[in-house]
Amino acid sequence: MGGIDALDRAILMHLQMNGKSAFTKIADNLHISEGTVRTRVKKMLNNKYFQFNIHMDPTSLGLEVQVIMWIKTQLGCQDQVAEALRQQSEVRFVAAFSGQYDLIVQAYFKNKHDLITFVNQQLSSIEGIISSDLSVELKQYKDSFSYITDS
Repeated sequence: MGGIDALDRAILMHLQMNGKSAFTKIADNLHISEGTVRTRVKKMLNNKYFQFNIHMDPTSLGLEVQVIMWIKTQLGCQDQVAEALRQQSEVRFVAAFSGQYDLIVQAYFKNKHDLITFVNQQLSSIEGIISSDLSVELKQYKDSFSYITDS
């Protein structure tokens, strides 16, 4: 993480634990001024080192079915398939990976019926897909966006 020093990391650790932490509280914990916290957070935001997001629980929103899709694309079609998938409201994550599959996709659905409809209508209509393999999440053990640690 070039460009971030130990103090920036400490500030990020506080924000990572509680994104609503007041800058004054972070400053008190780190024994620095509130202005220092504010300036450094603004600089890190401007440099896109992090962003503030709301991480929602999909099940609390009625999205009971989480799916990981592994997709093989025709040679030269990866970007166009990824863009088509990115446009689907059910899709949360799309990325290119090395290995057996070209794209890995994470998507959420209200129920299995909506998943089947998505596969049979939206997914099947995307040109450039050779095949797909789907796995439905059965149990989640960890879902975290915490990257900064003490070490």
